[in-house]
Amino acid sequence: MDFNFTEEQEMVRDGLSRLVREQYDAETRRGVTESEAGWRPEIWAQLAELGILGMPFSEEDGGFGGGAVDAMVVMQEFGKGLVVEPFVPTVVCAGGFLKHAGTAAQKEEHIGAIVSGEGVYAFAYAEPRGRYNYADLETTAKKDGSGYVLNGHKAVVIGAPWASKLIVTARTGGDRRDEDGVSVFVVDKSADGVVTRDYPTFDGRRASEVYFENVALGADALIGEEGAALPLIELVTDEAVAALCAEACGAMSVANAMTLEYSKQRKQFGVPIGKFQVLQHRMADMFIEYEQSVSMTYLATLRLDAAERDRKLAVSAAKVRVGQAAHKVGEEAIQIHGGNGMTDEYAIGHYFKRLTLFDSEFGNVDHHMKRHISLAS
Repeated sequence: MDFNFTEEQEMVRDGLSRLVREQYDAETRRGVTESEAGWRPEIWAQLAELGILGMPFSEEDGGFGGGAVDAMVVMQEFGKGLVVEPFVPTVVCAGGFLKHAGTAAQKEEHIGAIVSGEGVYAFAYAEPRGRYNYADLETTAKKDGSGYVLNGHKAVVIGAPWASKLIVTARTGGDRRDEDGVSVFVVDKSADGVVTRDYPTFDGRRASEVYFENVALGADALIGEEGAALPLIELVTDEAVAALCAEACGAMSVANAMTLEYSKQRKQFGVPIGKFQVLQHRMADMFIEYEQSVSMTYLATLRLDAAERDRKLAVSAAKVRVGQAAHKVGEEAIQIHGGNGMTDEYAIGHYFKRLTLFDSEFGNVDHHMKRHISLAS
């Protein structure tokens, strides 16, 4: 696929690449993920200062006139350093809901906070029994005068320990799993009735279980049309999938490079293991998996503005291909590194963890394979 980036996008890539190299080496990242905070607010502020947090937003919304391709460029570089700062939950997800369906007042308040780095958001959509069906909701928001009362439980809310606001999906009508009756709200995490239980994830990020008990919401908390948010949720999560695919591509590129370098240094029977033809074949397969993933990610990103069916087909195809590749590259990298790859001291193990957990976000390989088949038939 012939894909040329603009001069501005190449400048962003170069700047982020330098930032990741200088401030996100393996030892530094390990210290960050093991710290009490689990992230670096100063890095978030630096990203805001560089304009990274405002890139995907239009100038009318207070951003810098970019879009999904700009987010893809950012996420590829973040993937190379396993950056933990919550770009996808805040910029792609929360920002996506606001730019697609937010009112002028909501955009001014929330997108402005995102672009400046003052606002950190998390997307609370998953429920313990919901799997990957965004309409399978037990969380409810019942009308109370002009506002709503929110009750429910959201699981594995990535970035929630750092967030000040939550984007929450809830049922405002219909029965569980009905496509109608789904709504989206912006909720202050410090509001009365919001309780969180924070924990680290397998890949070094932070997440929360979030509980809502009679949380009072004003009418201005509703994003978009009441009861008709499912298509909006699917659009925003497709954008998130494309961004995460880009992150996985960045992580795979580094895992491949690390494995190749290790094969040149590690010796068996007096020669580097990279001289063994069977390992050369496996590393060639890893490179092919990466290249195919990049092409599929580019295609999915370019199709985000296409008709709904075409968008979903491209995104699901990318999630399947990248998910399979991430599994293959991660496992091969660990096996070629041998026992060293299983230790925390070797960075490759952390790339394996991130590539493994990638599959579970916004639908795994099986889910997107089924979605693609149903759309194509």
